[in-house]
Amino acid sequence: MNKLNHICVVKATASEKTMASSRAIWKGQLRLSLVSIPVEIHAATKSGARVSFRQIHGPSGKRVRYQKTVPGVGPVKSEDILKGYELGDDEYMLIEPEELDAIKLETKKTLELVQFVGNCEIPPLYFDRPYYIVPSDDLAEDAYRVVRDALRQSEKIGLGQLTMRGKEYLCAIRPCGDGLLLETLHYADEIRNADPLFSDIEDDPADKELLSVATELIDRKTKAFNAENFEDHYDSALRDLIDRKRKNKKTPRTKAGDDGSGGGSDNVVDLMSALKESLKKDGGGKKTARSSRSKKSA
Repeated sequence: MNKLNHICVVKATASEKTMASSRAIWKGQLRLSLVSIPVEIHAATKSGARVSFRQIHGPSGKRVRYQKTVPGVGPVKSEDILKGYELGDDEYMLIEPEELDAIKLETKKTLELVQFVGNCEIPPLYFDRPYYIVPSDDLAEDAYRVVRDALRQSEKIGLGQLTMRGKEYLCAIRPCGDGLLLETLHYADEIRNADPLFSDIEDDPADKELLSVATELIDRKTKAFNAENFEDHYDSALRDLIDRKRKNKKTPRTKAGDDGSGGGSDNVVDLMSALKESLKKDGGGKKTARSSRSKKSA
């Protein structure tokens, strides 16, 4: 088993407990020639593993919310929002959601391995996000293992495309421990040309003595990759800060509460205040009228 597969074993083992509760983000067929394997794709990375904050309005202590608004209209509903393709001069061509759904691509339900390349052939610059591919049922496991072992034995990466979340992705599939790892790739037109950035760097070779020292230093620090050897020090410092502030009773706190989305409850409060004011005025008007009638009768 090579180093890459060893790394994947660590990842796969760490994710076994969470995989059962993981929700598939794509379901379809993994196809190799005439062989189709029902599979699911799950995210390989976790969200919320690091400290995150909410934005709080200091003076009021309430959460800051964001609304989709239109100038002159105000807040708008999500179902009223269309996609607009810019034509130029601030002119947009509107596209209905039904028109996008009508685009039929085979890659919406099928991930076909159409080409294979060597394990080290794809430049790291092209890799984007990792996902786990798992068989949908027990019957699919035999064919799944055949594809996995064939890729491992040939030391190849399979290339294909799939459509999810409104976009067609270029994908690389490789063995990962007991399973398969899918990594989305950038398309060629998404990669920025580095020549303008590197053009000022001289092409002269490095000093031989300095190069020798640097190479020796690299050799001394070379060892097998293990992600557990590295720690997010900033995240640790944040957690330590939060823990110290939590224990300090003088730390400012606020009770944001659930005030609805987009300030809707503020509108309700304003409306209620307006109604109460109207009742007061209306009641006051009747009282004044009664008083005037009493004075006339007197």
